[in-house]
Amino acid sequence: MTSPESPTESPSVRVWLVEDHDLLRKTLARLCVPSRRIVCPHAFGNAEAMLTELKRSKGDELPEVLLLDVGLPGRSGLEIIGDVHQLAPDCRVVILTVFEDEKKIGAAISAGACGYLVKTARPEEIVAAIHEAAEGGSPMSPAVAASVVHILAKLTKPSPKVSLTPREQEILGLIVEGLTAKEIAEKLDVSVHTTDTHTRHLFKKLGVHSRAAAVARALKDNLVAR
Repeated sequence: MTSPESPTESPSVRVWLVEDHDLLRKTLARLCVPSRRIVCPHAFGNAEAMLTELKRSKGDELPEVLLLDVGLPGRSGLEIIGDVHQLAPDCRVVILTVFEDEKKIGAAISAGACGYLVKTARPEEIVAAIHEAAEGGSPMSPAVAASVVHILAKLTKPSPKVSLTPREQEILGLIVEGLTAKEIAEKLDVSVHTTDTHTRHLFKKLGVHSRAAAVARALKDNLVAR
């Protein structure tokens, strides 16, 4: 049996948290423990403090996943997603909110968030969402997931034709099917790193920042066979 300290155990996901409600922030931080393969070195009450720390951080100090509240004092969560991507390009942003508002959902994902969770999500759903985001997925609360592609399709403006390599075309098709980065790597018999590289090039060509936005673009512009 593999022990918790086994070197084959997956490394913990490094999570930063921005939530202005003290009790909820502490509750969320308590979910991030080694037994769940999550660590949370920083939890902030506002966006400005988080960005200050982000500017000071580098390398393996940077967050892999950022849980970000929308309704913050000062700058809102939606306003700073672009700043986060500039300072930590590989960070996966998951929005936390009490709202299931179409405009806010669309704005968050269009800005580059990879997922959208309501704060009433159960602890195990939040833990699963963190791991899904870290693996390249787009975690969504069920009520959000049911309409997100429709929302993004409405928000997506007509785009010029894009030329994809056969590998990018294949990966886009698998993303549309809902496979995670790990599952795509296994299916293509390549490393997750290789899959991530192709995915980043694909996203750049499509002009998107998230898997959800890539799916919306693929469906709207008929980029994959259905």
